[in-house]
Amino acid sequence: MARIGIIGSEGRMGQAIAQVLAEGEHECAGGVDKGQNPAQLAQECDALVDFSAPVALAENLSAAQAAGIPMLIGTTGLGEREHGAIDAAARSIPILQTGNTSLGVTLLAHLVHEAAARLGPDWDIEVLEMHHRMKVDAPSGTALLLGEAAADARGIALADNSESGRDGHTGQRAKGAIGFAALRGGTVAGEHSVIFAGEQERITLSHSAENRMIFARGAVKGAAWLIGMAPGRYGMKDVLGLA
Repeated sequence: MARIGIIGSEGRMGQAIAQVLAEGEHECAGGVDKGQNPAQLAQECDALVDFSAPVALAENLSAAQAAGIPMLIGTTGLGEREHGAIDAAARSIPILQTGNTSLGVTLLAHLVHEAAARLGPDWDIEVLEMHHRMKVDAPSGTALLLGEAAADARGIALADNSESGRDGHTGQRAKGAIGFAALRGGTVAGEHSVIFAGEQERITLSHSAENRMIFARGAVKGAAWLIGMAPGRYGMKDVLGLA
């Protein structure tokens, strides 16, 4: 039985993870939230899961490093600075960072990679996502994860080949670009579709999250998997053996 600590324990995901731990084979070692120091929690658990905010990431990574324990990062909206900090910390501890902890989405990203690798640049790629009205970042972390899978398969950098927020007279779609569209409303847990649009045919790969508990279960599985792993940076695909 692993003792797992929750950073962001009062948030939606934090509460869902605590519920999964209460019902499953692993134990909740406690939680911290905004304004609280994660260092003591890190000393009392076998792994940390972080679903807080990008601004708190540096302190959370330091706590995990000081305790010598692995950390799963599900916080979205991360930028280059945060990813650089994760890379640095992963030299000393195992870290799993992902925009989505769902096992189904992990498999979807694998299928997107496979399709993008086999379909040429004449097939346009569009990523469509919808989330609840309270979500603050767009495109979602999951949409970016799917876009990265497609870009990696084609050997291009997503940052240099993405289109989003189209409005007005935008001109023709750039050849080889990966497009993003974000919808917000209601209580939608998460809807993602990747559309491959070719000449007179389309392929759509999609995933629907009916409840955020799927993300909580995946996060617990991922955190427990990290325990005992060598220092490095991992993803949910490693948990499923898809790497």
